[in-house]
Amino acid sequence: MRDDTAEDENWGQQFDRLPETADERVVDGRPSREEVVDWWTARFGLDPETFDTYTFWEKGAGKIWAFPAEMVDPIQVEGLGMRILRTRQRHWKPSTNAVQRFCRDATTNVIELSPGEAKAFVDGHDQQLDWWDGDWGYLVAAHEIAGEREPLGVGLYLHGELRSTVPKGRQEDLVKLD
Repeated sequence: MRDDTAEDENWGQQFDRLPETADERVVDGRPSREEVVDWWTARFGLDPETFDTYTFWEKGAGKIWAFPAEMVDPIQVEGLGMRILRTRQRHWKPSTNAVQRFCRDATTNVIELSPGEAKAFVDGHDQQLDWWDGDWGYLVAAHEIAGEREPLGVGLYLHGELRSTVPKGRQEDLVKLD
């Protein structure tokens, strides 16, 4: 049984609110709210105000969730809001849901795909895209739908290859993307 007074450790069965800043951190390895917002801002060019109404929570090792309200801390529930980010690894990885929800206005590290490339991506296929001259790593894969750029999901770009990380349960059979 867990000692509920142990506030300086991570416990995978409850949500713990992220500290506002690194100076307020009591659990080793837990990111701060400031670090999470800074990461989304630096990586995808999002306005920091995008996250003003959200609280951030960790459940498990590095699974970060966003919730658009206040909540008692800590809380033992199965889910709270939307999982947006995996930390506690070499490279932080955004979730597909978060990219689709927050990255419509992203200004950096967005790879805009042609209809064929977008269909292959959403179907879960990796593809050679040597034309990309931006950053490597996790990108927002996007495509124009009905005249608007829509984020499709998260891609991992390495050595000229865009790897689709669209979860198998979310892959859609898109008939026409243009």
